[in-house]
Amino acid sequence: MSNSEKPTDNPVDENALFISMADAFIDLANQHCEQTKNALVNAAMLYGTARFCAFVTASMAQSKDTYETNIDNAVDYYTEEFQKMLREHMEQYKSVFQETPRYEHLMNKK
Repeated sequence: MSNSEKPTDNPVDENALFISMADAFIDLANQHCEQTKNALVNAAMLYGTARFCAFVTASMAQSKDTYETNIDNAVDYYTEEFQKMLREHMEQYKSVFQETPRYEHLMNKK
């Protein structure tokens, strides 16, 4: 039985867990932004995300052949999902120009 199949007495609200994990990654990124450029932190997050996506895809494959067969579909899936999420957040982030953002101290003042 895999971890995802283990019975539990306390069912997890997966949406709340999803948001909590995303917030934890963002909090860590913001901590790094205190020490270095936002662009470097962003590049590191993109690199880490790509690397983790490759790991997840490989871990779900039954064999190297299955993995190689699914690479293009996986890349398409991750790309489409990222684009949807990015567009949603770009739209939401327009409010930054109307109010004081929570992380204003990390933003470029130009």
